[in-house]
Amino acid sequence: MSRHRTHTLICIALACLVSGLPVAAQAQAFPNRPIKLIVPYAPGGLPDSVARVVAQRLQESLGQAVVIENKPGGNGGVAATALATAPADGHTLLVTDGSMLTINPLLSTKLGYDPAKDFLPVSLIAESPLFLAVHPKTGVKTLDELIALAKTKPGALNYGSSGIGSSHHLSTEAMKAGFGVFITHIPYRGSANSVPALIGGQVDMVFSAYPSLAGFVKGGQAVMLATNGAKRSNFAPDVPAIAEKLPGFNFAVMVVMLAPKGTPAEVVQKLSAEVTKIAQRPDVIAQLQGAGIEAIGGTPDQLAAALRAESQRVAAAAKRANLNAD
Repeated sequence: MSRHRTHTLICIALACLVSGLPVAAQAQAFPNRPIKLIVPYAPGGLPDSVARVVAQRLQESLGQAVVIENKPGGNGGVAATALATAPADGHTLLVTDGSMLTINPLLSTKLGYDPAKDFLPVSLIAESPLFLAVHPKTGVKTLDELIALAKTKPGALNYGSSGIGSSHHLSTEAMKAGFGVFITHIPYRGSANSVPALIGGQVDMVFSAYPSLAGFVKGGQAVMLATNGAKRSNFAPDVPAIAEKLPGFNFAVMVVMLAPKGTPAEVVQKLSAEVTKIAQRPDVIAQLQGAGIEAIGGTPDQLAAALRAESQRVAAAAKRANLNAD
């Protein structure tokens, strides 16, 4: 065989080999520049807090800078646009709560984004269960006692929420429907207003995050009855989950990571694996628990299933609450 022909065959073989590697090579090269985590809310909220914990550890494990970019506005539309227009290579990601994907589409026809078409699931990073607390003046000590009182006095009890369409609102509406009781809704602008209303006796009950209620419960100014998560929380293992009486009940707030549509599957899987490792670290678990957040982690498929299930639950609750898109 001539030297020229041998050289040609070698070149062809190498070309065939290389042609089968671009996707794998791309995954191996990831990340090759700083990673941006977009948060669709102002600094200080739940998704922002989780994003900052994850960013620090991702930076350590991936060897690239990880920066947070807060882009509030438009019910998540500003952040969604920023993600959709970024290269779909895994270097720009979205960290948000589940409501942007499951509740907002029920409340607005002008979101500017489509959760199903614009995003790819990466991982369920964490959950923040809400806790049901009542004012001592109600005289109830357990969830059973509250339901019994509500049934004997329809409409006499009221509850405060963090606003119409919030997880706090839908949690209570789903609970009311499940137990067949009528409790009057009084919406507030966030937990910063609804919890003080509870402590001041203006409302009989609220759902709120554990850190917002724990001090008042310890001081005897509120009584904690239940959690809206799928199971009891490590924060308060003696407090029952509503799901123990209403199977399938779960309105804990999810914090998720999403990638732009078109991001290579290998890159998504690598990010998911890294986030899951981070969620399993004892220091991360402890840090998030201090803020009333439970680290979860998981695969893209698990996140997709969790979002589908939550969409069904919130749609049913929104229907009961007579919520309509604008």
